[in-house]
Amino acid sequence: MRKIFNAIMVITITLCLFSSVSFSADMEILGAGATFPLPLYTKMFDTYNKNTGVKVNYQGVGSGAGITQFINKTVDFGATDAFMSDEEMKQAGAEVLHIPTALGAVVLTYNLPNNPKIKFSPETIADIFLGKITKWDDPKIKADNANISLPDMNIAVVHRSDGSGTTHIFTDYLSKVSADWKKGPGTGKSINWPTGLGAKGNPGVAGLIKQLPGSIGYVELIYAIQNKMPVGVIKNKSGVFIEPTIKSTTAAAGIALPADTRASITDTSAKDGYPIAGFTWLIIYKEQKYGNRTKEKAEALLKMLWWMTHEGQSLAEPLQYAPLPKDAVAKVDAILKSAVYGGAKILK
Repeated sequence: MRKIFNAIMVITITLCLFSSVSFSADMEILGAGATFPLPLYTKMFDTYNKNTGVKVNYQGVGSGAGITQFINKTVDFGATDAFMSDEEMKQAGAEVLHIPTALGAVVLTYNLPNNPKIKFSPETIADIFLGKITKWDDPKIKADNANISLPDMNIAVVHRSDGSGTTHIFTDYLSKVSADWKKGPGTGKSINWPTGLGAKGNPGVAGLIKQLPGSIGYVELIYAIQNKMPVGVIKNKSGVFIEPTIKSTTAAAGIALPADTRASITDTSAKDGYPIAGFTWLIIYKEQKYGNRTKEKAEALLKMLWWMTHEGQSLAEPLQYAPLPKDAVAKVDAILKSAVYGGAKILK
């Protein structure tokens, strides 16, 4: 009897282990998109995996590529710093939900001798990226930096080469502050740059700037901090020069969000708000029953998104992202609870 009991226990344990492995494999969630929130998502997904055993495989390929993979249904969720356009929503072929996960600041970073803290007016930024200002000691830059000895160096503009939500935030800002930019390059994840060199992803832009003396470009704040690079101080709509911080980024988000959360917060009217900031979103289909998706996969995805927008928010500030404001969290709750599987709500 004892031998029979031991044999049964071995079989039982083996079956349990096999079941556990199968469940974990089934619960690998795939995502792709923005590099803007990549440091935050890396931390969130690692923490979530340790807490739940659910693995999230996320590829930072840029917002444009993330939206494409999402529309093609090769991933469970996409990630973008530019909410999907009406045309992209049509291409998706089904209702799409936007779930904001945090806010971040897009900063100007540069490579100069001693890397002084430089102030930038909106018109100056636009003229640099339009190729109209080509020297660091240009009178327009000097006018805002009387106490700094600016070098007689050529400016080398660095921008994204891939479809990028970071680019969308930056060009959305430029289109609001510069008529020439609005009627010229305009706003988009990918644009025809008047000047400069391209690099892939936030990491690529930061890396190229570090290698190229006299260069300037735009990245999400954490990439400048991690690479020990200087960041510009930018004059906002109220005429105040603002440094990019969690507090000033949060201030920029002090607007009434629409129910679907698809909103721009660049060129904020908040006196203490940083002017080049934005939400970053995860995108999913409202109806989760498509292709060969299981109800268990849909439930795992929604539970993960709930955790990211609630308990996971504690991970934002240490990585220099601003957590979601209360109003945004309330909107997120309603959005997540609207997701369905076969018409039935997933989260009760």
